[in-house]
Amino acid sequence: MLNPGSLDPPPVEERMPHAIGIDLGTSNSVVSVIRNGVAEVIPDAQGNRTHPSVVSFGHGQNPIVGHEAMLQMNLNPQGTVYSSKRLIGRTIDSEEVVRATHSVPYDIVPGEHHDPRIRVHDRVYSLQEISAHVLRYLRSLAEAYLDEPVRHAVITVPAYFNDNQRQATRDAGEIAGLEVLRIINEPTAAALAYGLGEERDEYAAVYDLGGGTFDISILRIMGDVFEVVSTAGDTYLGGDDFDQLVMDYMLAQLSEEHQRQVRRSPSARLKMRRAAEQAKRELSEVEETTIKVDALVKDERGYDQAFTSILTRIQYNQIVFPLVKRTFEVCDEALTAARCTPRDIGALVMVGGMTRSLIIQEAVENYFGREPALGVNPDEVVSVGAAIQAENLLGSMQSGGRSSGTLLIDVTPQSLGIATVAGFCERLIERNTSIPTGTSKKFTTSVDGQHEVKIEVFQGEARMASDNEKLGQFILEGLRPAPRGDVKITVYFDIDGDGIVSVTAEESETGQAASIRLEASTGLSADEVKDLREELSFDNLGF
Repeated sequence: MLNPGSLDPPPVEERMPHAIGIDLGTSNSVVSVIRNGVAEVIPDAQGNRTHPSVVSFGHGQNPIVGHEAMLQMNLNPQGTVYSSKRLIGRTIDSEEVVRATHSVPYDIVPGEHHDPRIRVHDRVYSLQEISAHVLRYLRSLAEAYLDEPVRHAVITVPAYFNDNQRQATRDAGEIAGLEVLRIINEPTAAALAYGLGEERDEYAAVYDLGGGTFDISILRIMGDVFEVVSTAGDTYLGGDDFDQLVMDYMLAQLSEEHQRQVRRSPSARLKMRRAAEQAKRELSEVEETTIKVDALVKDERGYDQAFTSILTRIQYNQIVFPLVKRTFEVCDEALTAARCTPRDIGALVMVGGMTRSLIIQEAVENYFGREPALGVNPDEVVSVGAAIQAENLLGSMQSGGRSSGTLLIDVTPQSLGIATVAGFCERLIERNTSIPTGTSKKFTTSVDGQHEVKIEVFQGEARMASDNEKLGQFILEGLRPAPRGDVKITVYFDIDGDGIVSVTAEESETGQAASIRLEASTGLSADEVKDLREELSFDNLGF
């Protein structure tokens, strides 16, 4: 006779969840996953593997993201947001935001936390919300591709992003319904993908020039250990700036009246921007190109007029040379900090869409004296590296914290310190210090009878605190009355693996303490992040 128990179906082996790696770019974003030890870049339904970081808002409907949103840029310029990554984590009065207000067609307005926000159709959006829409879209692509819910991700940021920008990016991930396992630097992720499974022992330079930012990182690769030795960057130097210089060249050929027409018209500016970008791409293939923009301006009778101009490769190289030169000034800085020369570099990895430009390729090869590594896709390698790290971290979580895969040792890109008397900044952690890390330093009161002290935390290299980026502040109260210098206060700094900072101040005698885990001073509160996550939630996708 049959045992009735044998009629039960065999137990189904539980499928382990996947974690994704996201390169959240200024111009384009990429999402990848590791399956069965193989990196897979996730396409959309049309097979596109890179996805424009563009969000278009209609009236009373869900926003459109990606390639479909790109099609709305001319039709709905003031409702279509692009290059928002250049603004995230900044203050409304920062030079970069002020510059953007004069070049983008959408409205940038001040937020509650002195942060820039974007107004579309009578609604104001934080930069975190805009990025969350892009992340949400990438998550939906991954869920459709894997046919399972996706909850965990590693998201990359430019190496030179400060604490505010990193926090804001993490907030965007949480709003998109993701548990962000780690925020890692884009060049580090690229090196991780480049060196995976290879028994290398060399210094590698990662030259990362994308749509909005430039970073250079020097790493030492030793088998499965990836140690960042130094990093430097410019968070407002990228392909958008090359396009702007070409636009300036085009504008200079117009009359003053036609220039005013273009500056007043969001649609005209977008047409010029797209024509400039197209010319930039073509001049890596041909010696000269014709720039043509239909119906750009109107003549004195009100008729549409097209713009036509010839741009040669030599002219283009002359126009953009100052930007190319700026990247090598940053490279000099990173190499000096690493105590290396270009000839010490054993591998050159080029990342970002702008590295497809002929002038960039030739200049970088000439600077380092070598050709870039073969087999590296500059558009996808960062996302693949993030996916590798995501798999490692998720595996570590599932194995009870035991290490899994490669060992990644990153650095803090900028120095950290506190404001002291006379407005100076006392550094506690120097730039290019390996993270996670912690340190402490003793200070004393500066005024007789002082009963509290304000701890202001800054990030940057300037001697004066006001010339650096303020990350936050808190008050240590209840100090005993005493002559100045008698009360001793110890300040502790800790930086986690994401590069996010915690600061504690403690009075030595009484143990009275206050602390702060620095929330982005230009960001959202925890309640705002929670509310936005619920609003954008797609936990009910049917999986």
